[in-house]
Amino acid sequence: MLLVKAILSVSLVLFSVIDIPGSLPVIINMKREGVIINAMLATLVAGVMMIAFLFFGTSILGLFGIEISSFALAGSLIIFFIGLEMTLGIRFFRDMDQEGSEGTIVPIAFPLLAGAGTLTTIISLKSEFASLPIVGGILINLIIVYIVLNSTSWLSDKISEKALSSLRKIFGILLLAIAIQMFKANILT
Repeated sequence: MLLVKAILSVSLVLFSVIDIPGSLPVIINMKREGVIINAMLATLVAGVMMIAFLFFGTSILGLFGIEISSFALAGSLIIFFIGLEMTLGIRFFRDMDQEGSEGTIVPIAFPLLAGAGTLTTIISLKSEFASLPIVGGILINLIIVYIVLNSTSWLSDKISEKALSSLRKIFGILLLAIAIQMFKANILT
């Protein structure tokens, strides 16, 4: 019973950090612009990153001489530019301008799904939980992520262009706020 409670606790923490419902307008917008997103590959890459960071995160960053705060700052900048794109309708990621460009790994798997916030959260969860509940929480979230990513075409058909435009701007502003908060939290550490 304690294991189930721990898995549920980790799952809820990760669900709020990954925020797949909040990323939905970004993903739908990318798909409508012709960006190819492979749901299975994005889910697998994000999962591998999360599991790798659970067991080797501090060591991986240390190998490159990167502090966790610097990694979080880099992720916050990517999220910031995605937020600007959504809010202002301008393009920073030029390689995604062509119809049929690939967006599976960047920005979907990283930083939207397995971003700096998610990865640093996983590292910090190690101080409170054993590895098994964290792996369980990661797997539960990956299943949810896959279902949502695999359903974006259907969801895109159900959401009007006007509603999507409004959602895109709202979530763009939220992404900007999250990026600024992550930047502030990590700039002085």
